[in-house]
Amino acid sequence: MASARRVWTIAVGRLDDRVIIVTGGAAGIGRAYITGFVAEGAKVVVADIDGEGAATAAAEVVAGGGEALAVTVDVSDVGQTEAMAKATLDRFGRIDGLVNNAAIAIRVKHVNAPVEELPVEEWDRVIAVNLRGPFLCCRAVLPHMKSRGYGKIINIASGTFFKGTPFISNYVASKGGVIGLTRTLAREAGKSGITVNCIAPGLTASETEEMPASHYEARVPDRAIKRVEVPEDLVGAAIFFMSKDSDFMTGQTIIIDGGVAIN
Repeated sequence: MASARRVWTIAVGRLDDRVIIVTGGAAGIGRAYITGFVAEGAKVVVADIDGEGAATAAAEVVAGGGEALAVTVDVSDVGQTEAMAKATLDRFGRIDGLVNNAAIAIRVKHVNAPVEELPVEEWDRVIAVNLRGPFLCCRAVLPHMKSRGYGKIINIASGTFFKGTPFISNYVASKGGVIGLTRTLAREAGKSGITVNCIAPGLTASETEEMPASHYEARVPDRAIKRVEVPEDLVGAAIFFMSKDSDFMTGQTIIIDGGVAIN
């Protein structure tokens, strides 16, 4: 499988001493965000329903000379998201950024079916994590961000929303809702010095994906950039949204899919 892996190294320290929570940060794309943020000088909170995985990822950051906290969290649970915010404040004293990356992806024990055949409980399960989750995480950190007059929130959507990908209506609807949440929250929080932006990845291959290489390679012909998308392709945009370079940019969605959405 073709890929373009990159190694992120500290160059300008655009995120020096910033405290950033990444949900779903234990592996895959979330882990790539963690790596990129730490390379730019950030302190990170690895928040994941996989507590053991979060602890391992945080330990790797510390072993490399960075600062990290592992938190076990189910983002669909009010109490657990509030505990995540409290644990971050107890450890670091502030919350500068939040990346709402945790999600039930279309590959995870999903039912691929038309709307009339999709079980209601399957719809509810995906919406609970993919849309309720970002809402609850934002809700948990916003009081602190507003009190400081500063904050950066990145919501993670999906290129499937722009394509209207069939037979995964729950997933597509959840990611469309994330874009809507991003826009309205940007309006609400802007006066408090908080930016809220969104990244919409294309189909991305990572070590957490249990799919054959051909699954990702099949998307390449649709792309303007003719290769498989990997987690590192998303990191630069996340660093930009977390840095001062994007201080006057809010409510926006960047599609990172190698050019699929322009077709």
